[in-house]
Amino acid sequence: MTALPRRQQNRLTRERQILDAALTVFAASGYSGTTMDAVAAEAGVTKPTLYSYFPSKESLFQAMMLGKRDLMLDVFDHPSHNGMVADLITFAWAYADTVMRPDLLSLARLIIGEVSRFPEIGRAYQASGPDHLLRGIMRYLENQREAGRLVFDDAELAAQDLWGLILSAPRTQALYMPDAVPDRATLDRYITNGLRVFLKAYSTTPAQDQETLAALTSPTGDR
Repeated sequence: MTALPRRQQNRLTRERQILDAALTVFAASGYSGTTMDAVAAEAGVTKPTLYSYFPSKESLFQAMMLGKRDLMLDVFDHPSHNGMVADLITFAWAYADTVMRPDLLSLARLIIGEVSRFPEIGRAYQASGPDHLLRGIMRYLENQREAGRLVFDDAELAAQDLWGLILSAPRTQALYMPDAVPDRATLDRYITNGLRVFLKAYSTTPAQDQETLAALTSPTGDR
């Protein structure tokens, strides 16, 4: 792989620095309470530098949310050689490890509290967060259907089933009970069961895929 020119490397590093700072500020202050001045201060850059990367608070918010979602979708955008079941497990844990982060849970709570007064905040969050993720899941599932590994009529419903089954209940608990965030063993229980149900409903070889799932999620499996 060819190394990026130093100037480009520096720009990417600075951009990540700004996006990390933005998440800290958005999670603490919400969308409406966040200012570009506060983000620049948290990132340790000048306001003109911040605007040279992101011309508005909206563009900064969208870039921050899309970056987190792209991390979750990495295995779907670049499938491994380990097969569909392994990819689904990798995605499930990437999803859990992202959306169950305290800062992202705090951000989600603040946005929920703001949407009634500022509907545009909810639309921005939905477009750059869940909707973007949903499209990525759908693309992967449709590719698996074309390869003969899955069967379904509606890709959107299948994708909604996937993420709903693996994490809906524990994430809802974490959103509304910050002092009772599920531990890793609980997440493992939900993820494994959710994938088992998903494969039973949609796999063209459900028994075989569930055996693979069991092997990969056992204490000695490679996950």
